[in-house]
Amino acid sequence: MSTPEAAPTAAAKGLEGVIAANTRLSDVRGDIGQLIYCGYDINELAGKVSYEEVVHLLHHNHLPNTKELAELKATLAGFRDIPRGVIELVTKLPKDCPPMHAIRTGVSALGCYDTTADDDTMDAQRRKALRLIAQIPVIMAYFHRARQGLSLVAPDPTLGEAANFLYMVDGVKPSAEKESTIDLCYVLHADHGMNASTFSARVTIATLSDMYSAITTAIGTLKGPLHGGANEGVIKMLQEIGSLDKVDHFVEESLAQKRKIMGIGHRVYKVLDPRAPHLKRMALVLSAKLGDPKWIQMSERIAELMLAKKNLHANVDFYSATVYFSLGIPTDLFTPIFAIARTSGWTAHVLEQLADNRLIRPQSVYTGPVGLKVTPIAQR
Repeated sequence: MSTPEAAPTAAAKGLEGVIAANTRLSDVRGDIGQLIYCGYDINELAGKVSYEEVVHLLHHNHLPNTKELAELKATLAGFRDIPRGVIELVTKLPKDCPPMHAIRTGVSALGCYDTTADDDTMDAQRRKALRLIAQIPVIMAYFHRARQGLSLVAPDPTLGEAANFLYMVDGVKPSAEKESTIDLCYVLHADHGMNASTFSARVTIATLSDMYSAITTAIGTLKGPLHGGANEGVIKMLQEIGSLDKVDHFVEESLAQKRKIMGIGHRVYKVLDPRAPHLKRMALVLSAKLGDPKWIQMSERIAELMLAKKNLHANVDFYSATVYFSLGIPTDLFTPIFAIARTSGWTAHVLEQLADNRLIRPQSVYTGPVGLKVTPIAQR
């Protein structure tokens, strides 16, 4: 006779400190500001490997050799064509539909057209994972072109993931600098421990649902302003402030009103987010070359004030916003770019969960009343 599980006595709000899984994929060491992918410090990877190499690393636990990388690039390029029905769906969405709604809907629709959606063999799961990595950028580019009334740009199989996305969005092949910048952003955003969207993907797939459902869940979670949506909030905040001379007053007023400063602080990192310096460096270069220097100047002043007043550091969203803005990327595509990059990590986590699965079913602490009696409806 089995012994019933003991009821929990206290809830960890937000699952703070609760270990939900063992993983080989990434480690976020918040106390020392370190991020590791499969044994590699992010500072070792950033600027030395491409996004496709990181995809291979997360999915196969080692960096690819030349042959493996060429095969992966060819596979991803071959998976970019999406069903006509999905194209029609995303291009007919309302022009004012937020892009994260569009990408979530498009991914869900992909599952309806894939006859292997419920094939639970690991080979099929791996194919679906790579297909999603290749097709999510295409969905986003098609939606963005359509909402502008522009003709759709077909994928170019000769281009890598970052370059192809930019080409499909802009209609022209990107400069080497723009391509390398987005590729580096992809690398920095590829995975990040047991964050909210990764956890939600693992919860979904743990029920033995399908890959499309798991990634749709993750996208819905990433959409929230406390997760991926923060980078859009940074630019909106900078635009609201308007100029460098107004930053000090804005920060003082925000702190007095206990209003959140977007892009500052992190749930896990107690010191500087290790991804932030790479993005800050890019933001400085791009602002000088392409954009208005005031955005990075304002950002620097906000970061300086918040560190001095609250001992809080800038996070990855703080500088990625300025990078994307300087490249001329529409503000509401910032979070979709995050989703495009993070699909590599989400799918790797889904595969890892399936390899040693157990239904994720936490308990809760009941805080409601007991012993209530039903009053007849006529007497209520």
